[in-house]
Parts: sequence; C-alpha cells; structure tokens
Amino acid sequence: MDRNLVLGVFALGYGLYTLYVRATTPEKFGKLAAMKKQWGDRGGMIVHVVGYTILPILLGGVLIVTSLMSGS
Repeated sequence: MDRNLVLGVFALGYGLYTLYVRATTPEKFGKLAAMKKQWGDRGGMIVHVVGYTILPILLGGVLIVTSLMSGS
C-alpha cells in the first residue's frame, strides 16, 4: 500500500475527528485554551481550527487524490 495513501487517510481522519469533537465537546481541546490565552478568543479559535481541522482535511484529501492518481 502506498505510504501517501495511508498518511492521507490518517490526516483526513484526524481532521474529521477534530471537527466532530469541536461540534460535540469542544472543552476536550486542552491546547485551545492556551491558544486563546496567547492570541485572544477569536485568534486562538482561528489558529486552532485551521491547524487542527482544516489543514489536516486538506492535506489528507490531497495525499489521497495524488496517491490514487499515480496508480501506485
């Protein structure tokens, strides 16, 4: 199995998991409180959402598509 496919599935799964946890029990995110303290409520939330949800989902999608397109 292609390494990029495995990494892509893992990244996509992680991003979707953080999206689910954010919607159901956002208090589970320990780093979110530290980020809000560092950059303020809005800035900390934006950094956390981008870094832990959006980027992993995008990276996972790109890795999966490129892996499937290469035919490996």
